[in-house]
Amino acid sequence: MWEEIAKAVCLILVIEGILPFLYPNRWRKLAAQLATVDNRTLRITGLVCMLTGASLLYLIK
Repeated sequence: MWEEIAKAVCLILVIEGILPFLYPNRWRKLAAQLATVDNRTLRITGLVCMLTGASLLYLIK
C-alpha cells in the first residue's frame, strides 16, 4: 500500500510541474491571480477538487 501511495505522490509532482516547466510566465500570472482570491473561494475549490478525485478513485476501483 505504501508503495502505491509513494507512486501517486510522484505522479502528482510530475503533473504539478508540467505548467511551470512549459509556461513559466503564465504560471507566475496564475499564482499572482490566486493571491487575490479570497479564502472561501480557495477552500471551496479545494474541496471540489478533493471530492472529484475521491469520486473518480471510487469509480475506478
